[in-house]
Amino acid sequence: MKLIGVDVGGTFTDVMYGDTESQAVAIHKVPTTPDDPSRGVIQGMVEICERFDVDRSAVDHVLHGTTIATNAVLEYKGATTGMVTTEGYRDILHIGRHQRPQHYSIMQDVPWQDRPLVQRRHRKVVAERLTPPDGAVLTPLDEDAVRRAARELKAAGVEAIAVCFLFSYINSAHEDRAAEIIRAEYPDCFVTTSSAVSPQFREFERFTTAAMNAFIGPKVRTYVKELEGALVDNGFKAELHVMGSNGGVATGAMVSERPVLTLLSGPAAGVLGGAMSGERSDRGRLITFDVGGTSADIGLVVDGQFAEATARDTWIGGYPVMAPMIDIHTIGAGGGSIAHLDAGQAFRVGPQSAGAQPGPAAYGRGGTLPTVTDANVVLGRLQPGNFLGGEMTLDADAAHRVIADLAEQLGMTKEAAASGVLTIINANMANAIRSRTVQKGHDPREFSLVAFGGAGPLHGVDVARDLGIPEVIIPPYPGITSAAGLLTTDLKYDAIRTEFQVSGDVDGDRLSRDFDAMRDGLAAQFKTDGLEDGDVAYQRSGDLRYVGQGYELRVPVADGPVDDASLADIFKAFEAIHTTEYGHVFEDSPIEIVNIRVTGIGQMPKIELPALDRIGALADAKLDEAQCHFPLDGELRAMATPLYARDKLPVDRTVEGPAIILQKDTTTVIPPGARATAQAGGNLLIETGA
Repeated sequence: MKLIGVDVGGTFTDVMYGDTESQAVAIHKVPTTPDDPSRGVIQGMVEICERFDVDRSAVDHVLHGTTIATNAVLEYKGATTGMVTTEGYRDILHIGRHQRPQHYSIMQDVPWQDRPLVQRRHRKVVAERLTPPDGAVLTPLDEDAVRRAARELKAAGVEAIAVCFLFSYINSAHEDRAAEIIRAEYPDCFVTTSSAVSPQFREFERFTTAAMNAFIGPKVRTYVKELEGALVDNGFKAELHVMGSNGGVATGAMVSERPVLTLLSGPAAGVLGGAMSGERSDRGRLITFDVGGTSADIGLVVDGQFAEATARDTWIGGYPVMAPMIDIHTIGAGGGSIAHLDAGQAFRVGPQSAGAQPGPAAYGRGGTLPTVTDANVVLGRLQPGNFLGGEMTLDADAAHRVIADLAEQLGMTKEAAASGVLTIINANMANAIRSRTVQKGHDPREFSLVAFGGAGPLHGVDVARDLGIPEVIIPPYPGITSAAGLLTTDLKYDAIRTEFQVSGDVDGDRLSRDFDAMRDGLAAQFKTDGLEDGDVAYQRSGDLRYVGQGYELRVPVADGPVDDASLADIFKAFEAIHTTEYGHVFEDSPIEIVNIRVTGIGQMPKIELPALDRIGALADAKLDEAQCHFPLDGELRAMATPLYARDKLPVDRTVEGPAIILQKDTTTVIPPGARATAQAGGNLLIETGA
């Protein structure tokens, strides 16, 4: 099968073509078009097909990582959103949990209050009430009130409506009926329910997740519809699949209904691509380090499994989101990060970015502020004539000019200022990795760092040395690893149901019925997507805690009936995980099963990168030599540095640092004291000397 993966980044849109039969692979990059990202997507796909003689109509699948949903939240540019909720609960979205992001600050940003997803005037209440534990009706739904609310919101110009009732995670009947009425009254409105988006307890998080789904819904739905139309207009017949935050892809129809599933679309694909690269080097403990133009995304893979964020630890733009997500930490650090002196005259780099337009000064698009990319040019680490394989020539004079201006403010040489920019940005990224490793009980020295993205290989070794990480893996196509990750994933859907059952009084039959019902629901969705049940694998798990705890731990649940023996295994597994996470257990405390989950994984075709068998001498791969600056023995030194073409490096031959390895989609820096080896699996393995 012929596959195309497209990942939209802040600066570039990355495209990868793969043929699962011939194992042919091709890559391409085009500038991102921020005003309409679909233009860059279509341009990249059309150009890669033209350059490599691929029949557009023969492409079977298009897999897409998008930032549309994320940007709408971060930039607060979603739809005018309304809410219909239970009488008396109008202000849950505003009150939250009385938790302030900064406990002791009197001057702080509280996103759900400062930038509400739903303005108070657009929150309507209706009489209705369900009661736990079985969702019995205490107060019937006032359908006339729902109709009035829909008409008032329509008259107010609301574009999307979230229906959020109490205890709808137990019984969705009232929400479903309210949504049906609203759609009848206002057919053009985007309508969502909290029970469809996040059917689990915790009203503030559930209501906020549903409100966010509505806030970004119209924009994502329009984007998907227009992109699907553009694919057809340009001769592509393939079905569009969009990367989800859970590490799988979903159909365009599913994403249009539940766009909140795509909030970490691109970064999630990067973690998958990083995990694939780790496999090819036989490494199972990985820190994925994806550095682009505007941000750095950090993920963790332990024993081949990526970490999933817990319900209470998932935040996007400061808002809580209860949706399945790979645990990814993002900071504002990338090639476009701007170096500046703050109000206190402290030297800082980022989080502000020059973005795609105008971009770094070196891009020659009018940028006038010093960035990380400009610093790399000044230090000789980026070669102006070899950027994007020579398709884009960097403006070295502009880079030197803006770094010289920064150096004048700092009272140091131009090269020292550029080195300072890299020192600060590397320290920022190393600290971000510590927050996902050391602070969570993992020793980074026991991991390999997989460095990718356009800027990851430039900084990977320096960041790894800061953390004591012994080796860095550079994937075969590091600049488009997220696009490559898209071509290695599967359809993936999740179902969740809140249970609240305590050890000693667990209804195993009920759990078995609920697991089966969730599986049947997922099977129906996969069948709609064209997959039979035999093509789908299912995984079961539960969210467990000690009674009285405020946080849950995810515990795998084996297939089969839930009986006394399987419950004993579940509780034993919980105690083992609790010991790993917290260092102890409470042997006499009852354990509560809070939620149960089923994940369905539908097999998709995947690419397999061919093994390398290049032989020869390193001299055959050497292109030139350049003067590059590296810190050595406490001072910055200019050193004669060989430049190598990565696609000519012989397998199993060692490149001693300092060296620069060039390829179309990125540049890899091997500083003094490090050594790199091209592996048969396609990776570049760098021993950092840490």
